[in-house]
Amino acid sequence: MAIHIDQARKLVARSCQILGRQGLTRETAGHVSARIAGDRVVIKGRGAGETALSYTTPNDLIIVDMDGKMVDGREDLTSPNEVFIHTWMLRTRPAIESVIHIHPPTVVAFTIADRPILPVIGAFNPSALRFALEGIPLYPRSILINSDARGEDLAKAMGTARACLMRGHGITTVGRTVEEATIAAINLNDLAEMNYKAALLGTPQPIPDEDLEEFRAQASRGSDRAATTYMNSTWRYYDRLVGEG
Repeated sequence: MAIHIDQARKLVARSCQILGRQGLTRETAGHVSARIAGDRVVIKGRGAGETALSYTTPNDLIIVDMDGKMVDGREDLTSPNEVFIHTWMLRTRPAIESVIHIHPPTVVAFTIADRPILPVIGAFNPSALRFALEGIPLYPRSILINSDARGEDLAKAMGTARACLMRGHGITTVGRTVEEATIAAINLNDLAEMNYKAALLGTPQPIPDEDLEEFRAQASRGSDRAATTYMNSTWRYYDRLVGEG
């Protein structure tokens, strides 16, 4: 269910601040969106008046329709070139309410080197491990998703996954809420960072199969309530870490 426009603006701006200040994208590159009523989308604007993700405010956001055309926003802002990432995910996946596209350098390096992101952690961060257990699809082209056709291609490559790697480009994550999509992006980056650090020390080894099976079983037994509790507490941490917007 789409959230109220004022709440959407607040959450999208906060997500931008969190992702930017965590160093998960090149400034000003990247955008966060949320579905609102009337087949409309709140998204970070681009153009002459755009600001870096780290300093995004609700006033830096625009509203677009499902064709990616701006229907409301400041005159010095316009739709992102890659708005089609957002419109196609939201069109084809009615259960999701938020889409994020950013350029985490460590994750991008893995796509360039064609190295898998392995399940090297367990209890350290089970939510990050889930990405390796589920499998992370890869969009193989390193191009701007700047048309309906390319948006459709990306949506097909991502399928029903929560995240998609984009070779030499970045990532896309989705969620039932802005908070969920944001934490997904952070966790995917955490898993890639640990893979990278382990590779500096030696040869990364996946955790034992029996441990992987235990985490798979835990994930299948997991409740929506537990997942929501984790997400809310994690979001509050990053929200407080950023401080005043």
